[in-house]
Amino acid sequence: MYKIKDRVLLGTLAGFTGDIVKTVIDEISHKKKLSQRSFRETAAGVWVKKGSEAKSIKGQALGGLLDLGMSMAGGIGTVYLLTKTGRDHLITKGIIAGIGLGSLLDFAISSLPQNKIKPTDATSHLSYMASHAAYGLVTTVMVAKLGHPSLFDKQPDNDYLEPTELTTEEQIQEERIYS
Repeated sequence: MYKIKDRVLLGTLAGFTGDIVKTVIDEISHKKKLSQRSFRETAAGVWVKKGSEAKSIKGQALGGLLDLGMSMAGGIGTVYLLTKTGRDHLITKGIIAGIGLGSLLDFAISSLPQNKIKPTDATSHLSYMASHAAYGLVTTVMVAKLGHPSLFDKQPDNDYLEPTELTTEEQIQEERIYS
């Protein structure tokens, strides 16, 4: 299988894939009346003043583009997160990254004074967090599976210093010499 070496391309693709899953979950949540508005509609509220305009095709496209752009940027951030911390504990890292990004976006969009088209109930915001957790999980797994192994070969931060303590193997060898 072809592995992607470019961090930005990998993050963009992974973020796009995660955004698809997030949008599907968000739409299901909205259709089942768990959420007052879709995340796209809330995002469109940053630029439009009326709810009817945010629900229109143009408003949905505008909100979708904002959401997609943030998802791709989050995907790039996820690549750098896994590059620095490794590919272990993907589920934990993915959920934390997704909820972190979702919290930041939800806070930013909801706190803008010009955004009059925002949900006011806790259930809508919890729904957004659940869909963002799924986004983070999918994005992180995609980065780990599609990324070239060389992206994750982290060099030690202190490879220029001599070790100050003996390794376990060196300690055993010393004990053998002196016993």
